[in-house]
Amino acid sequence: MLLVRHAQGSFGGADYDVLSERGHEQAAALADDLEARELNVTRVMAGSLARQRDTAAPIAERFGRDVEIDPRWNEYESQDLIASHASPSEFEGTQREFQAQLDEALVDWVTREDGSWPGFRDRLRDAFAALSGSLRSGETAVVSTSGGPIAAIGVQLLGLPPEGFVALNRVAVNAGVTKVVTGALGATLVSFNEHAYLERPGHSLLTYR
Repeated sequence: MLLVRHAQGSFGGADYDVLSERGHEQAAALADDLEARELNVTRVMAGSLARQRDTAAPIAERFGRDVEIDPRWNEYESQDLIASHASPSEFEGTQREFQAQLDEALVDWVTREDGSWPGFRDRLRDAFAALSGSLRSGETAVVSTSGGPIAAIGVQLLGLPPEGFVALNRVAVNAGVTKVVTGALGATLVSFNEHAYLERPGHSLLTYR
């Protein structure tokens, strides 16, 4: 399974859930890279968010597949963070300030078992189990999702405490790929956040938000 963080949205724009011009470039570069790997991609899946679907679209086209939609791969709701955060901020300012505010809220969120974190964690676990269970030997599924779902699965596969979710989520790059191999011994995370195909000489496509 290849878990793809969606390409760059329109951070600071009227609607974040729309790929930026660079986001479309990232999605195309990712599709090029996956095609060059000559993978046996049998399923291409995305959450229901526009930025997830639009990242998956060029990948599905390259492999002659339809994009299957499963809302369980959607990102967490920002309202959940605000509701769980002891001192809600307005999540404004520079990107650095925004990230600091987001990290603080996420730590509060994932360490509270009486909030919405367990539901988010468990729906990702169920989505992952359903998809991995549908694959036969030699088949690959590509999932276009978001940093939160990838971090939630990573924490579970690596046996990290909930706070590890924040660390993984913070460094996820747009259109980065996390590879998980499943077999008789279960699921193993073998790579996280691959993105070499975005670092083009003289024209880097690397973004974090």
